Amino acid sequence: MKKTIWPALNLTLIAAFALAACTPAVTPTAAPTAAPQATQPPAATEAPSGEVKTITIWHQWDGTYLEAIQAALDEYSTMHPDVKIDLSKPDDVSNALNVAIPAGEGPDIIGWANDQIGTQAINGNIVALNDYGVDQAFLESVYEPAGIAGVVWQDKVWALPETQEGIALVYNKDVVTDEYLPTDPNNFDDLLAKATAFHEANPDKYLVCNQGFGGSDAYHVAPVYFGFGVPSYVDDEGQAYLDTPEALAAGEWLVKFSKVSPTEQSYDLCKAGLSEGTIGMWWTGPWAIAGLEADGVNYGIVPMGKPFVGIKTLMLTKNAVDRGNAEIALDIMKYFTSPEVQTKLALTNKTIPAQTAALADPDVAALATLAGFGEALNVGVPMANTPFASAQWGPVGDATVAIWTGAQTPAEALAAAQTAITDAIAQMQ
Repeated sequence: MKKTIWPALNLTLIAAFALAACTPAVTPTAAPTAAPQATQPPAATEAPSGEVKTITIWHQWDGTYLEAIQAALDEYSTMHPDVKIDLSKPDDVSNALNVAIPAGEGPDIIGWANDQIGTQAINGNIVALNDYGVDQAFLESVYEPAGIAGVVWQDKVWALPETQEGIALVYNKDVVTDEYLPTDPNNFDDLLAKATAFHEANPDKYLVCNQGFGGSDAYHVAPVYFGFGVPSYVDDEGQAYLDTPEALAAGEWLVKFSKVSPTEQSYDLCKAGLSEGTIGMWWTGPWAIAGLEADGVNYGIVPMGKPFVGIKTLMLTKNAVDRGNAEIALDIMKYFTSPEVQTKLALTNKTIPAQTAALADPDVAALATLAGFGEALNVGVPMANTPFASAQWGPVGDATVAIWTGAQTPAEALAAAQTAITDAIAQMQ
């Protein structure tokens, strides 16, 4: 760490982290390595010997989900005693990166969703992997088509895919009987009717909990907007779709559903409610399953609406290149997305691998979560990885909060969101 800049940077980073509870990407100067054989899966190789290298990963992992990942990375360090892996989860990773990377104090690897690729590439925070032997042929020999599409932007490879994710209704079988289960994932009137009947029959319980209801979270409410026919919040050309009849219909449904849904909803509250039996269904993803199993929840999974389909990825940063850590960092990325590691994580965390060999593993293929979430992903809306995607999150989340709380009518809130997205995109163009 550069002692001469740390005191000032420390204050800036603290300010950046506290915010949350466009130049071309830099091309690596290191000489390219030979491309791996397209028929060979990625495998960890011996890291260079000598002094102990610390590789820092900034990530978005939580709870028991994180515990399994930490264990896998600890195994890498055991195999490579001269490599230490440090995991960190900033509260506001976007702002933190924009401060830390230019100062040389950021991570070597970023574990993040693929929708961040375009923005991080333009900001110069990540580097393309093509100069390190990772090309289209290599991707196609190792990963699933959706995972590959999610990490390629402007004909370059910007990350390695680890898992495919989307959300569905995870229900407590000991609380919810078949009469309350949705049978048509696109029939929101039916879900509203069942939620109303469930609450009337159980006044101290609610059928559905979703952290996007009442919280600024465009990701978790996406199945509602897209389920009503919104094609995407914003497309690759920078066109927003919040001022459409479909978005308005979704907003009006949210107003009605708020009457039969908990006043406060968050990840922790939804999880606790499902485990304790006060919530019948939790609109969430594979990352929540390990925790529910630890709580002994007898759960099932049913699709509802059209969720965002995101690809969780590992990105190589400019800092890794500048520090001479690119080779080791990429080795860790290949190790983490290898068949052995992704199979183990799929069985533990109930995730859906983007790694073809791991996905084909008989034990993984037999997972109920793979079938349940897989059905939801099949009708979902893929996350774009263009810079325009960054303009959608705040406006859609804020509009949903305003609708849910009654601070604005759906028409007012969605018109404001449309304007905010359009203005943000205009500044990018």
